[in-house]
Amino acid sequence: MSRIAYVNGRYLPLAAAGVSIQDRAFQFGDGVYEVCLVREGRLIDEARHLARLERSLAALRIAAPLGESALRVILREVVARNRVSDGLVYLQVSRGAARRDHAFPSAGVRPGLVVTAKSLDPRAGEESAAKGVAVITLPDERWAHPDIKSLQLLPNVLAKQAARQAGAFEAWFVDRNGFVTEGSSTNAWIVGPAGVLITRQADQAILRGVTRTTLLDIVASEGLALEERPFSLAEAYGAREAFLSSATAIATPVISIDGRGIGSGRPGPVARGLRAKFAAAAAQS
Repeated sequence: MSRIAYVNGRYLPLAAAGVSIQDRAFQFGDGVYEVCLVREGRLIDEARHLARLERSLAALRIAAPLGESALRVILREVVARNRVSDGLVYLQVSRGAARRDHAFPSAGVRPGLVVTAKSLDPRAGEESAAKGVAVITLPDERWAHPDIKSLQLLPNVLAKQAARQAGAFEAWFVDRNGFVTEGSSTNAWIVGPAGVLITRQADQAILRGVTRTTLLDIVASEGLALEERPFSLAEAYGAREAFLSSATAIATPVISIDGRGIGSGRPGPVARGLRAKFAAAAAQS
């Protein structure tokens, strides 16, 4: 079956879909995006994803391409047309297509909207979680606002490629003070020697992950000890366990960092417990 994309008001076969070469997403990376997990045909944590989309658009002064109710209809339609039961739906908004100029185009330029969806085998994620994954660390060289889910992802791309070349699943960024910020496409967590769960507070240095927020809800409901603060690379090396989170990774245990085994070298109980409780805690719509 040919995959279908929504592009600026039209549903098109993916092979025939395209945007103008003057679209500012292509020229400047001038836009934002969201990725929403799909499970059994339902969108997971959709409301939080759309709320974050609204915040990102406001931060970059990009007008919303459509109202929220219309966006919800399009997301479901793209999922349905692609017959995605388990997978993800990707939404991208650009400032629009206009003559190339660094300054914003005229007020009459309409924002661009692209939505795609694809199937993913959930067994692959479960296998990774069961085995645990490896992480490397790299200096955090991103722009000053990774809290905005923008298309400015080149440092993330280079970090992810470095991880792949090192045989690792992910790269965690480390700031100039030696503190872990987040991964190239994930949030970072550790469990300290005393059993306290630690993850960086959602400040300007990291993306406020939607899955991260849902996991924090679970942590609160379970009464687990938590500290939202920066943690050092040395703390990560000495952690009882570590894991990463994202819409597709959910809560995936990390068993090595920079080649050093973490804890027992096997997926830990905190990460496994949070992952097991995620489906029930996440909002499904």
